[in-house]
Amino acid sequence: MTHASGEATALERAHTAAACGAWADAYAGYLAAREEGELGPADLADFAGVAYAAGHLDVTIETWERLHARLAELGEDNGAAGAAVRVAMHLLFDTALMAPVRGWLRRAERLLDPAAVTPAHAWFAVVRAFERLLGGDLDAAREWAAQAVEAGSRTDPAAAAVGRVAQARLVLLDGDVARGLALLDDAGAAAMSGDLDALTTGVVYCELVCALQGMAQYDLAEQWTEAMERWARTNAIGSLHGRCRVHRAEILRLRGQCANAERQVLLACDELRPYLRRELGWPLTELGRIRLRRGDLTGAEEALLAAHRLGWDAEPGLSLVRLAGGDTDAAAAAIREALARPLPVPSKELPPTSELRRAPLLDAQARIAIARSDLETARVAARELGEVAARFDSNALAAAATRARGEILLAEGHAADASALFAEAVRAWSEVGAPYETAECRLRLAGAQHALGNLQAETFERETALAEFERIARAPAADEPPRAAPEPNTFVKEGDCWRVVLDDRRVTVRDSKGMHHLARLLAAPGREFHVLDLAAADSDDPGYAARLSRAGDLGPLLDDRAKEMYRRRLAEIEEDIEEARADQDLARREQTELERDFLISELARAVGLGGRDRHAGAASERARAAVTQAVRKAIGRLRDASPELGAHLDRTIRTGTYCAYVPDPRVPSLWSV
Repeated sequence: MTHASGEATALERAHTAAACGAWADAYAGYLAAREEGELGPADLADFAGVAYAAGHLDVTIETWERLHARLAELGEDNGAAGAAVRVAMHLLFDTALMAPVRGWLRRAERLLDPAAVTPAHAWFAVVRAFERLLGGDLDAAREWAAQAVEAGSRTDPAAAAVGRVAQARLVLLDGDVARGLALLDDAGAAAMSGDLDALTTGVVYCELVCALQGMAQYDLAEQWTEAMERWARTNAIGSLHGRCRVHRAEILRLRGQCANAERQVLLACDELRPYLRRELGWPLTELGRIRLRRGDLTGAEEALLAAHRLGWDAEPGLSLVRLAGGDTDAAAAAIREALARPLPVPSKELPPTSELRRAPLLDAQARIAIARSDLETARVAARELGEVAARFDSNALAAAATRARGEILLAEGHAADASALFAEAVRAWSEVGAPYETAECRLRLAGAQHALGNLQAETFERETALAEFERIARAPAADEPPRAAPEPNTFVKEGDCWRVVLDDRRVTVRDSKGMHHLARLLAAPGREFHVLDLAAADSDDPGYAARLSRAGDLGPLLDDRAKEMYRRRLAEIEEDIEEARADQDLARREQTELERDFLISELARAVGLGGRDRHAGAASERARAAVTQAVRKAIGRLRDASPELGAHLDRTIRTGTYCAYVPDPRVPSLWSV
């Protein structure tokens, strides 16, 4: 429907923009349509999806909540239940707050007809399966996953696909590795088929890679990460692109490309910040691991403590930072506590109560105990680590256990036996493709050769290891050759216009601030520019940056809507605590109380004494908004002139407090600017 003037309505503009994947424009259109009262129930559901794609998770959840209330008032129980399930799903996959998930599932369950089978029933079973999996109740998770597959097969293939991923993960956690991997392959095939919607496809890919990372099946994890990346370049929405970056960073760290890995995970943190709450601790702990490997102990500790403040489990990272800093007693106490009383924090890679959750803790405990000459503790940790490796058929975990056993034997004076184990660990880590771990084991092998008096062998192994450490430390952020092109990619200003060439396609667009910002980003692939620097560079006034940094405050850290949403989540958490107390479910109560503490700390950060709002400085935020708007408008004009060019820039230009041009790290694009 159009206005009498012939102009498209806000809702029509929103539909057109969404069909093109122009999520910011679609979001603005839906907001305008909502203000004009144009959104019916079906439009609200579409708006929730667009809000998610545009980076507004709170609006997504709020819209599903609003749709739930409207349909419940109309007596449309199944539709209201479906909306409640969608609230639970986003809370599950993006906030990692399990108590509100359970609260919304209870609302849905009260409305669902137990005699019917609908898509709402299928998705209810999906969310319940993952809630139980992340809560450590694997038996219940298994039952719900089966229901999800059965109901989804009859009503919604997308729900069935995610249910099959849950089933595969549970089979793997049972130790049936061959069957579990086969089921994961089946789930991955469904994602690659192109038959699923973007959100479901991304969830399947992400869960699949998380499962493989948790088992230390790195070759398979890398293969599926590459498949996810190929898909994400043009199809990812919401948090999925950032999640893909974290998986890539994990692989890059393993392959010894730590500079590239750190760049990827920093960009991931920026992309995920609008979506994730507690689960932002996941990329932050990966950042800590990368920095620890690079020898940046201060940076590693900062990242891990930031994850801890978010309510995430930062072990064994913090213990290993203490070990690297020489405080072995503190490291030993911390890792002992982590093993004895693990935090019930949900993790998609390492679900709580699983043996896999203990594996990295055991590896760290063995390292720390050996450093303290506590060989009995090291022996127990190495034995259990070896058992976990055998149960899950993990060559990487087996290699870690072998190294630990070698260190114990060397400390006991059995240099010959230790040498054999270190040589075995070197071969195993080399086959895994982990140069850092391989070099670590070479250093141990050099120590064993020294004890045996084989000085030539010691020198060879030591020099080889140190050279590998040096190579890893000096590896640049992008060390692949540029992609060949028929004509250099060009982005130059000519008078009042810009001439742009990409892969021999030429366009011309008029000058704008956004084009100046793009030129600076394209001239330095991978470099991050703070928005204040970009804004100041585009001003002829030398005092602009200084005045901008002295600008007045931005306003409250949390607006009224955000604070109200936090309070609703707290009310749901309190209800869950009371239910756990009544059921005498101590584990669930402990998990829920941790969630309550996290939300209270978030509110306390934004609200000062006397209930007064804490305010944020406006400089970065104002510059971020202005630069982002200018860059996105410029990309829109380029997209109009060349869809291929627009698609390339949509994939590779990252905006936020820090902006960057980030082409595929394996095939960087160079521009003449």
